[in-house]
Amino acid sequence: MSLPAAFLTEVQRLIPAERRFDDPLSTLAFGTDASFYRLIPKLVIRVESEAEVIALIKLAQAEQVPITFRAAGTSLSGQAVTDSVLIVLGEHWNGREVRHKGAQIRLQPGVIGAQANAVLAPLGRKIGPDPASIGAAKIGGIVANNSSGMCCGTAHNTYHTLAGMRLVLADGTLLDTEDPQSVAIFRQIQAPLLAQLAELGSQTRANTELAARIRHKYRLKNTTGLSLNALVDYDDPLDILTHLMVGSEGTLGFISAVTYDTVPEHPHKASALIVFPSVDICCRAVTVLKTQPVSAVELLDRRSLRSVENKPGMPDWVRGLSEGACALLIESRAATQSLLHEQLGQVRTALAEYPVEQQVDFSEDPKVYNQLWAIRKGTFPAVGAVRPTGTTVIIEDVTFPVEQLAEGVNRLLELLDKHRYDEAIIFGHALEGNLHFVFTQGFDDPAQVARYDAFMQDVAQLVTVEFGGSLKAEHGTGRNMAPFVELEWGKDAYQLMWQIKRLLDPKGILNPDVVLSEDPQIHLKNLKPMPAADELVDKCIECGFCEPVCPSNGLTLTPRQRIVMWRDIQAKERSQTDNQALKADYQYRGIDSCAATGLCAQRCPVGINTGDLVRKLRSTQTQSPRLARWLAEHFDTALKGSVLMLNLTNAARKLIGQRALEKTSAILSCISREKLPRWTRAMPQPISVVNLSSTNASEKPRVVYLASCVSRAMGPSATDQEQTPLIDKTRALLEKAGYQVVFPDNLNKLCCGQPWASKGYAEQADLKRQEVLEALLKASRGGQDPIYCDTSPCTLRLVKDLSNSPLDIYEPVRFIRSHVLDRLEITPQETPIAVHATCSTQHLGQAEALIEIAKRCAKTVSVPENIHCCGFAGDKGFTTPELNRHALRTLKDSVQGCTEGISTSRTCEIGLTRESGIDYHGLVYLVDRVSRPKN
Repeated sequence: MSLPAAFLTEVQRLIPAERRFDDPLSTLAFGTDASFYRLIPKLVIRVESEAEVIALIKLAQAEQVPITFRAAGTSLSGQAVTDSVLIVLGEHWNGREVRHKGAQIRLQPGVIGAQANAVLAPLGRKIGPDPASIGAAKIGGIVANNSSGMCCGTAHNTYHTLAGMRLVLADGTLLDTEDPQSVAIFRQIQAPLLAQLAELGSQTRANTELAARIRHKYRLKNTTGLSLNALVDYDDPLDILTHLMVGSEGTLGFISAVTYDTVPEHPHKASALIVFPSVDICCRAVTVLKTQPVSAVELLDRRSLRSVENKPGMPDWVRGLSEGACALLIESRAATQSLLHEQLGQVRTALAEYPVEQQVDFSEDPKVYNQLWAIRKGTFPAVGAVRPTGTTVIIEDVTFPVEQLAEGVNRLLELLDKHRYDEAIIFGHALEGNLHFVFTQGFDDPAQVARYDAFMQDVAQLVTVEFGGSLKAEHGTGRNMAPFVELEWGKDAYQLMWQIKRLLDPKGILNPDVVLSEDPQIHLKNLKPMPAADELVDKCIECGFCEPVCPSNGLTLTPRQRIVMWRDIQAKERSQTDNQALKADYQYRGIDSCAATGLCAQRCPVGINTGDLVRKLRSTQTQSPRLARWLAEHFDTALKGSVLMLNLTNAARKLIGQRALEKTSAILSCISREKLPRWTRAMPQPISVVNLSSTNASEKPRVVYLASCVSRAMGPSATDQEQTPLIDKTRALLEKAGYQVVFPDNLNKLCCGQPWASKGYAEQADLKRQEVLEALLKASRGGQDPIYCDTSPCTLRLVKDLSNSPLDIYEPVRFIRSHVLDRLEITPQETPIAVHATCSTQHLGQAEALIEIAKRCAKTVSVPENIHCCGFAGDKGFTTPELNRHALRTLKDSVQGCTEGISTSRTCEIGLTRESGIDYHGLVYLVDRVSRPKN
C-alpha cells in the first residue's frame, strides 16, 4: 500500500529533496540492519534537527503513517527495519557536553558510543554501557535498546546510569527533564498522561505478586519487553516516563538527548584465561567470582575455543583440550597497581579449590591480555566466516539465573544438538548468567524456517518456563522475540506493557510489531535473503561495524550497503529480473565513489575488504588495457608527461593568477563532468630536476631510498611555507641521522603499481610491483640494507605477501621511529600541528606511532576526530573531488589553531591542504625542522 498523497506532499515541504529517498537502491540500502529481517521502506528521510522530527511525528500521526527511527542500524533483532517510513539520523546529531569533570556527559543520539568514551578517557571516565558494537552503535540505539556488554552488568546500563533525557512523544510533545521550564510546561499540557502513568505505577506496586515478579526479572539482565521496572522503581511519573523510554526501541517516542552518570575507567588491568575440565566446575567458579573484585568474566564453551584454536597467536594446548572443557576469561581493574595486585590475590585464592585443565595466568602485559580478549572477540566472526554461502549467522542472547548457569548451559547444548546446529558455539557474560549462542541458519526453504521455529520454541520454553530467565538479555526484543514476550512475562505483565504502549502511542504508528506484536508469527516473516554475490564478500553479516570509517558514508553508500546492493543485483541477474536502472545507479554510488582503501576490513568482524570487491568490479569495466600496458612499459615517459602538465598549470597560474585559474579550471571541470581536475591552491608545483645520485660515504650505514613516483613529480604547492621537495627533505634528514643514502637503479621507471591496481588493471599493477621488488633486492644487496619508502600507500602495496622475502621495507613512521630518532636531538616546537594517519599508515599498524613521534616534535598535537580516511585515494581527489570534500567536511573546524599538518602521503596531503586551509606536509619536514645530529 502506498503512502498517503497528503503525507508525501507535506514531507516534500518539510525536508529538502537531497534528504528524501524513495528510489530502489536507497530504500534497500538504508533499509538493511544487522538483523536477519528484511523490510524495504517506502520512504527514507534523513533528519538533521529536532524540529524536523517533531514535524514528521505530528504529520505521521495526522495521516496514520507508521514510522521507525534509526541510528546506526547495528541492532540484531529487527528493531531498525520497516516497510513504511524510515527516519534516519543525519550528521547533525553529534553534540556532547562533559559536565562536572566527567562525572556526567550529555549526548545527542548520533554520537557513537566509542566517541563518547574517547571524550571521557582523559578524565578517567566512561559511559556505563559497553556493547560489542560500541565502535559503530550510536547513543540513540544504545539507549533505545538498553544495551549493556561485557563489563556493564546490570548496574551500569543506561537505565541505571540515566541522569536526564530529552524526548519527543508520539503526539509531538517535547520534554527536557533537565530544563525546569520544559518540565513545567510538560506537567501542565500532559497532566492526564502523567496522572495515568502515576496510577499505573501505584497499581503495579500495590500488586505485590506482579511487583515481586518485576523485581525478580530485573535481578537478571533483561531487555525482553518494555522496562516495567520503571513502575516499581519510581513514583514520579516523569521518572517513570524517562525510564520506560530506555529499552523501548523507538516504540514509545524519540530520544533526542540523554545525560549519563559516568563510571570510572580504571587504568590498571590484568586478564587471565582459565580452562576448567567441565561446564559444571566452570559455572561453580562463576558463582564464587560473583563476589570477587572482577570487572568481567566471559564464559567460552569447548565449541567456542575450537572455533578459534587455529588462529594466529593461540596457545598450542587449546587444540588438545578435553571435549567437556569450559573456559573463563577473567579481567580485574583497579585505580592503582598495588590495589590491582591485591585484587588478583583475592581472585586466585577464591579459585584455588577448583581443578584447572589449562590456564594463562593473570597478566598486565597489554600484548598478553589483548591476545586473550582477541580469543573471545574472535568467536562470533569465526562462525560467521565458515558458514555456507546463502545462510545467515544468528546470535541469540539469553539469561539464566547464575546459580543455575551450569544446568542452563548443558540444556542449551542439548537443544543445539537436538536441532542439529552442529557448528553452534556458546559464550557470554558469565557473571550475569548471560549467554550468547551463535549458529548459522538458512531461510531459503520452508523446512529450514520450520527448523528454526521449532528451535526457538524450545529455547523459549527452556529459558522462560523452566528456568525463569530472560530471552533477551541485552540485544533488545525487536521482532525476533515479540511473540514470546507474554510467555516470558505472563498475562498480567504483558497486558500492562500493552497499556503503556497504547497510552503513549494510541494510534500505534511508532515502530509497529517491534517489542509488542499481535502477530504470533512475526518472527518468521520478512526473513532476510543472503544470496551469493562474490566470494570476496559472501561472508558479510551486514552488521555495519565498517560504516564509521568509510569516507563515502553519507555521500553515496557504505561498505555494508555496497555489499547489500551487489547481492541484490546478482540475485536479480540470476532470476533474469530487469535491473539495468539499478546497475546504472550502482555504478557511481557503489563503484566510482568508493575510495577502495580498505579501512572497512579493519572494523569488519570477518575481515572483509569491500575495496577488493570494488577493484574487481572495476577490472571487469576496464576499457584501455593497451594504454595501461603502454604506460606500464614506458612509465618514465608517462611521468614526464605528468610533470609537463604540472608545468603548464603552474605557468598558467603565474600568467593569469591563482584566482582566475581556480575559476577557469572549475568551469572546465564542470563542462568535462569532473574528468578534468580542478586547480586549487593546494595543487603541487612540478619537480623538474631530481638528484638521484647516491651518497658517497662508504663508512656510514646504508639505507636504500625508494622515492615514490608522486614524490618524483609533485613538489610543494606555490603557497606552501615549505618549498623544499620531499625527496630533498627526506635525503637531508637521513643524512643528518648518519646514513648513506642509496637510490635504486632506473628509479624513474619504477612504480609500485598502485595507480593500475586502483583502476582494475591487476596484471599491469603486479608487473610494476615486481619490477620494484627486483630493483630493491639489487639495491639493498640482497636485503642487507633497510629500505625507506617515502609514501605509505606505496609501502603497503609493496609489503603485501612479502613475508618470505629478505627485503625489509619501511614507511616513514616506522623507519623514523626505529632508525632515526635515537640519532637526533629533538627540541619540540611551540607551534601546534595537526596529524593525519593515512589509511595505509593504519593498515601498517603505525597510526599510534605517528602520533607519538608528532608529540615528541611538537608541544601541541591535534588529531581531528572522526576523520579516518581522507577520501583522496590516489587520484580520486582529482576525478571524484566530492568524495574528498565529504570525507574532510569537518576538518577545517577541527584544526583551528594549527598552522600546519603532517601525514605520509603526498596525494592525501593535497586534499588535506585543500579542505583544511592549512599546509599538510610529510612527517620528515617536522622531524627535520626540530632536530639536530647527536654529538
